[in-house]
This record gives sequence, structure tokens and C-alpha cells, in this order.
Amino acid sequence: MIHLLRYAKAYRKQIILGPFSKFLEAAFELVLPLFMARLIDQGVRAGHQATVWQMTGWMVAMSVIGMICAVICQYYASIASQGFGTELRTQLMKKINQLSHQDLNQFGTDTLITRLTSDINQLQLALAMLIRLVVRAPFLSIGSVIMAFYIDWQTGLLYLILLPIFCIILFFIVRYSVPLYKRVQEKLDQLNELVNQNLSGVRVIRAFARRKEEVKRFDDATDDLANVYQRVTNLSALLSPATTLVMNLGIVALIYIGGFKVNTGNLAPGEVLALINYMNQMLLALIVVSNLVVIFTRAAASAARVNQVFDTTPSLTQPDQAQTAPSQPDFIRFENVDFRYDANGGLALQDISFNLQPGEFLGITGPTGSGKSTLTQLIPRFYDVAAGRITVNGLDVQAWDLAALRHQIAFVPQTAVLFHGTIRENLQWGKADATDEGCFQALETAQCREFVEKLPEGLDTMVMENGKNFSGGQRQRLTIARALIRNAANDYAGAVQDLEHVPLAQRTDAMQSLLKSSTVQAQIASINKAGANAAALLAEAENTAGDDDRLLWAVANAWFDQGEAAQAVAVFDRLAQRLGGRTLQRLFALMLVAVSLSLAAQKLLGGH
Repeated sequence: MIHLLRYAKAYRKQIILGPFSKFLEAAFELVLPLFMARLIDQGVRAGHQATVWQMTGWMVAMSVIGMICAVICQYYASIASQGFGTELRTQLMKKINQLSHQDLNQFGTDTLITRLTSDINQLQLALAMLIRLVVRAPFLSIGSVIMAFYIDWQTGLLYLILLPIFCIILFFIVRYSVPLYKRVQEKLDQLNELVNQNLSGVRVIRAFARRKEEVKRFDDATDDLANVYQRVTNLSALLSPATTLVMNLGIVALIYIGGFKVNTGNLAPGEVLALINYMNQMLLALIVVSNLVVIFTRAAASAARVNQVFDTTPSLTQPDQAQTAPSQPDFIRFENVDFRYDANGGLALQDISFNLQPGEFLGITGPTGSGKSTLTQLIPRFYDVAAGRITVNGLDVQAWDLAALRHQIAFVPQTAVLFHGTIRENLQWGKADATDEGCFQALETAQCREFVEKLPEGLDTMVMENGKNFSGGQRQRLTIARALIRNAANDYAGAVQDLEHVPLAQRTDAMQSLLKSSTVQAQIASINKAGANAAALLAEAENTAGDDDRLLWAVANAWFDQGEAAQAVAVFDRLAQRLGGRTLQRLFALMLVAVSLSLAAQKLLGGH
């Protein structure tokens, strides 16, 4: 925990002045019994009214000053602890954002959330108690013994007898309670994980009719937590009655011994009362010390968990001389790439090599778990390769400035992720200064403009947590629009999308959206408006397309719209031949041909 106090450097004044104020309060509290003894012995018993009023005034003044000091200390403790927690939480979040996906997988989402919340809250509490009580409690414990010896050294010996008795009781309670507190924290982590899983997977639980089983698991987890917490609570609760017992025995002994000394004239009644007050102060301060031991022990465990994150060296590091201006012609190039998630694990990808030029389209097919998602995540350097190299525009991705590299890439994740805020704010993740016109253009390309325009608030519609107020398809299209808007000013908006679990029809729509630039759309729109002259214009567009894959694609689809399936197939075959030599591209192109043929057949059958 001491190591983490560097994040409280901005609150040095509060950390110093707070304990000092509490020290003054404790000093006044130690002096008060002496003034009370004088009020009784020299004022009330002697009948000196002036002494009574004088001592009363001093006692009231010291009480008021002590209260002011306590308020100041409380104020400083609140500022320092909250500021420390805020700064620590901010720095921890920055550190987490520096970690690679592989590093994050080692910790897990649930434990990182616990460390950002519960563990830091425990450290905040420890700092507040450090400021408020770490000086006061020991000072009162030791000071009470010293003041007892000051009044009567023989009676003071009783304090030295009771002190070790209390310390023995405290030792055994703390010894057995601290491990139980650690188990409580572990059980809380397990319960938090279970709650997170149940809430995030509620639809799956209901789909598989597992509600009763999951409720039982939750009940068992809460019962385990309750049992452990009950044990530690019962054990900690023994501290108060044990302390009260020791305190009462000490007070009885003080009254008994003090009575004899009063009769012999060695003690005054007021001094006996002062000794009783010092006995209470000592034992109550020791109770506070015991609670501080528990708080600091739990804080030490939390500090270790937080330091574990801070001490983690990110597996992805920024190059010393990051580059952002490559000059090579290649867009994306994989050279004998191997990848494994764990250093000791097997290869997830092995010997992957391909070139992808600007304007080309690459479809990646394969069974679930074959590494399609992993391959796409290597391009923006979410992970580092185990062997080989990946270049973007001729520059190794490990030599790129990470921010600049990822700014070049629009990414549509396999699971659609939307953030709380408006639709406009979500789209502006792709381009911060995107206008409403640009947003609608991206929405139209992603084929979701219509449903957004039908919403009562349009782009200002609020997105609920994870986009739960939209369907799965709508969320997916919104994420596509967010990717497209980044390059909305260009004719071609490049995007990387993992389509493993996307329906085939939606797959086709998404690919068509990515291939159709604004320029091509305008050309085809003019052709479709031509009516009878459409065929001639299409034939002319086909002849002048040359090597423009995007225009060829658009022309083929326009032929289908005109009901000319044979011409469309010929154009698709021409496009497939252009992709020859690249097996994956050709296979995907042929797949799209099959899909388009099926759609054309349905259209023709429906027409007849």
C-alpha cells in the first residue's frame, strides 16, 4: 500500500494536517480528566465556586477546540481519500488500456472490475482511517497509561496488567478473523462473477430452461458467503464483550484500590474518577487499534491485487521510433505468419501468407475456431505474431505507431458493440467531426438509414446498454456504419468484418455495401433511371469497367435488377477470373455468384 501512496502526492497537505488536527484533539481529550479531577477536588469539595467556573470554562473550551480539530481532520480525510481513489482509479484504467488483449485475458473482466471498484474502495477507506485514527488511537492508549502513572504510579501498575490481557484477546481474534476476511473477499469475487454471467447470459439461460439450476447455483454461492461472513462477524463480535469485561474488571479494581487510597488520603475522589476515565480511554483506543489492524490487512490484500495490474508489463509495446508514413505499394501483406495465444500453447494460425492490394476484397472462410477472427485482429495489432511478419502499406505493424495504425483501420467486431449515448455519438466514434449528412450517408451504405429515420428522435435516439433497444441485425448494421463513416470522404470505405456468425443473406448485403462506393452508386442510379436505354448503358459500363472490381460488381447486380441473369453471370465470371490465383478470393466470389443466382431465380419465378 505504501507504494500506491504516490498517487496521493497532490494531497500532502491534507495527509499531514489531518493527523496533526487529530493529535490536538487527542491531547485535549487526555487533559480533560485532569481538569475534571480539579473541578471536583478543588472546586466542588472545597466549595470554591470560582474554581468550578474556571475548570468548567476550560473543559468547554477544550471540548469545542477538540470538536473543531475533529471536523478539520474529517474534512481533510474525505478530500484526501476521495482524491486518492479517483487518481488511483484513473491511473489503473490507463494501465488497463495499455494492456494487450492477451494480457487482459490473463486477468479476466470480472476481476479487473473488482479491482477498479471494491479493491480501490478498500484502499480509500484505509487512507481515511490512516489520517483519522492512526495517530489518535495509539496516542490515547499510551497517553492514558502515562497519565495514570502521573496521578498515582501504584494504581498505574494496574494498567500495565490489563494492557497485555487485552492484547492477548485482540491477538487471537485478529489472528482468526483476518483469514476469514480474505475468504469473504474471495467469496464476493465468486458471487460477482456468477451475477455477471447470469445477467449477461439471461437469454441463453431461458432458452435452455436452466433457470432453476442457475438460481440454485446463486443460492449456494450466497449461502457460502453468508456462512463465512457469519463466522467472521461472530468472531469479531467477541471483541466488544471481551473488552467490556476487561474494562469492567479494571474499573472494579480501580474503585476498590482507589477507595482504600481515598480513605488513607493518598488519592482524592476526583483523581479516582480521572483514573476510571483513563481506563476507558485506553481500552476503547485499543478496540480502535484492533479494527485498524483488520482494515489495513484487507487493504494490503487489495493493494497487492492492484499492484499486480500496475506491475504487468504490456506484451504490446510502442516502438521507440514509431513510423506513420510508409511508401510501399502493398496494402496488407502476411508473410509466413504463425500465432499462438499462449507461449506454451499450440498454434492458432500457422504459415499464413497472402497479399491484399488496395481496392481488393478478401473473403476468409473456415469452420468455427479455425482462426478467422484471430487473423483479422492481427492487422490492427491487437496481438503480436509468434513468427513471420505483417505489413500495412509496406511497413511492419510492429514499427507502426499504434494509434496511427488503428486509425487506418475500420473494424466491425463479430459481436456488435454499441455504447451508451445517441446513435450520432456512436457513429462519431468512427469520425469525431462527422456531420449529420455524413452519418446518414454511412447509414444508407450500411442499409439501415430507413429504420433510423423512422425513429422518433432519429440520430438523437439514445442507445441503451449494449444496444438492447435494437435487434441484432440493427446493431450489426450500425457498427458497419460506424466503420464506414471513418472513410466516408473516399470512394471506397475499407472495413474488416468477421462474418462467422452472420446469416448468409446479411453477409451478402454487408459485402455489397462495402464494395459499392458512392461513385458507383451514382453511376448505377443513372442507369436504372434510363428506362429503355438501361441495357445499352449497362453494356457500355461493362465495356469501360476495365479492372475496376467495384464497378463490375455493381454492373452485375444492375443486370440482375433488369432481369438479365445471363449477362449478370457473365460479369460475375469475369470478376471471378480476375481473382484467379488467389484461392480464398475466388471461392468467396463464386459463393456470392451462387447467392446472386438464387436471388435471381426467386425473382424470375415470382415474376411468372
